[in-house]
Amino acid sequence: MANIKKGDLVQVITGRKQDKGGDRGKQGKVLEVLVEQNRVVVEGVNYVTRHTRVGQTQRGTKTGGIETVEAPIHISNVAVVDPSTKKPTRVGHRVEEQVKDGVKRTVRVRYAKKSGKDL
Repeated sequence: MANIKKGDLVQVITGRKQDKGGDRGKQGKVLEVLVEQNRVVVEGVNYVTRHTRVGQTQRGTKTGGIETVEAPIHISNVAVVDPSTKKPTRVGHRVEEQVKDGVKRTVRVRYAKKSGKDL
């Protein structure tokens, strides 16, 4: 089971400081998880300038040009944010039994290790 999932709130824990033009310390929501490359795309973090070829749509409007988009960042450079303390934390898993419609199931649940709260 993955520690970081789409929709999680994460914080960048490595890189240049935020006041020096870097992204360390910034928090954002995970937009996409690239499992094969061990990378995540975080909202508002690691902006790059992309030059796309100018084209036309069916209606004749121009597309392309220079646009800024979020680039992937390595999964080891981000940490999940604990919802109660709003600080980065480590994630653990525990097995619990849940009863749903009279049927018992064992489910793995993620929790924040330092505070012990469920995510």
